[in-house]
Amino acid sequence: MISFAGICLGIALLIGGGTMLVRAASEIAERFGISPMIVGLTIVAFGTSAPELVVNVFGAIRNETALAFGNVAGSNISNLGVVLALTAIVAPIGIQGQLVRREVPLLLLGTTVLAVMALDGPLEGMPAVIGRTDSIVLMLIFCIFIYISALDFIRSQQTDKLLVDIAERSTLTKIKAGNLCWVILVLGCGLLFVGGEITVRNSTALAGLFGVSPAVIGLFIVGVGTSTPELVTSIIAALRKESDLALGNVVGSNIFNTLFVLPITGMIRQIPMPDGGIGDLVMSWGFAALLIPVFVMRNGQLGRPAGVLFLIIYIVYAAYRVSMP
Repeated sequence: MISFAGICLGIALLIGGGTMLVRAASEIAERFGISPMIVGLTIVAFGTSAPELVVNVFGAIRNETALAFGNVAGSNISNLGVVLALTAIVAPIGIQGQLVRREVPLLLLGTTVLAVMALDGPLEGMPAVIGRTDSIVLMLIFCIFIYISALDFIRSQQTDKLLVDIAERSTLTKIKAGNLCWVILVLGCGLLFVGGEITVRNSTALAGLFGVSPAVIGLFIVGVGTSTPELVTSIIAALRKESDLALGNVVGSNIFNTLFVLPITGMIRQIPMPDGGIGDLVMSWGFAALLIPVFVMRNGQLGRPAGVLFLIIYIVYAAYRVSMP
């Protein structure tokens, strides 16, 4: 099927472009003397969410806001219900550093704020919409998150387990390509651009072919596909016993999606909630809320039983969501 094959091609180009962008930018940044830790916290974190950002920008430009919303919601849900679940099944995830202990509640806060914004319209008897004002508020919260992260980085860069893991892993992202780094950087951006356009165009065509909302395509095809970098990174980190990095990768990606990717989309074009969109936000919030008692009751560890539970919840919700009229 051309539309589905086109989506797969677009996602592959997005992932390839994001990978090239991260590696080239990491090498260039470190050539200018920027700390590997800062590279890991900024460039690598941005790179893994670059596919979602590009898809959403193209979606907003083409007025496919349902697809853009589904991409973010689907990516957030699959990050917790699939990526984190499979990672915990492969190797139990524990928390050793303080950064992740703070980021999990921060993710819950950001998801709560987004859900309240979406519910504001219906509570006032108006349509549910994420508008430009909402997007600005979310971006301000993102700026606060970056500020707090920078302070923590300065205070605990020598002792926090997550920061140590990031410093070690970020050195692996470099490429020894000499002056070709700039060429690879531009090529990566080009692949992101082409991949985003192909993904959005074919996702819209596939939704029309099957008579479903573009939000559903975004939730379970584009959203899951663009979460592939997080899945690979998290499983590798878990196998290397870098559990803070595995969890931090997923939580950081969801914070970035909620407080940066979606607001950027909302600034370009306001986002009406698609059918079932409120439920998607509630599910995303529920997964984030579940993390807190799991880590508290399990002494800071997400084990295999919890991973299986998360995966079952995701499968049941996906089946319910796809069967909605």
